[in-house]
Amino acid sequence: MEFRFVRVICITGLLFCVLNKASAQEGYHRLSLNDFRGAPRPDGDNSIAYTHCFIDYRYHVMAGNNHYNLSFDVKLVLDRSQSWLDRKRVQSRQMLTEIINHEQGHYIIAYMEQQEILRIANRTHFDANYQAEANALFNRIHTKYEQLTVNYDTDTRHMQDNVQQRSWDVYFKKRLTYMPPMEIADSGY
Repeated sequence: MEFRFVRVICITGLLFCVLNKASAQEGYHRLSLNDFRGAPRPDGDNSIAYTHCFIDYRYHVMAGNNHYNLSFDVKLVLDRSQSWLDRKRVQSRQMLTEIINHEQGHYIIAYMEQQEILRIANRTHFDANYQAEANALFNRIHTKYEQLTVNYDTDTRHMQDNVQQRSWDVYFKKRLTYMPPMEIADSGY
């Protein structure tokens, strides 16, 4: 029997607020069984788990002398009520560990997206067309990570290819280890 996993959906929310600099609201999170509180909703694709998270970004504009400074708040939100795991289909503790590990990969992709948005947005200079520029920046980065999610599920065959899953696990570990610290993102360098 083949188990399929639905990729993380990153839903964008564009809201405005007042902030002093780019900031992240939540740090990295390690998934656990408690993060999957929603009711299983297999939709014909034989899914056994689903991780729902989205990136909410907001910015405030400070204008002066035809120069526009945008301060960003970029939040990665894990929606536990929409994330689910079909516990009835989990046959062993090992299988549960593998499922959560695979779903952790989806979360890591969303986390990497959030961090890249923070770093790039804080270094970008905007002109009077700042709203379109900010949206384009976000959409460009979001598209990149949507494709990474597709590649992840294709390569691992939704966790079924253990060799590819381990390869992605190594990739994620390296990306998290060598991710620039937020101080660099906040400094504008």
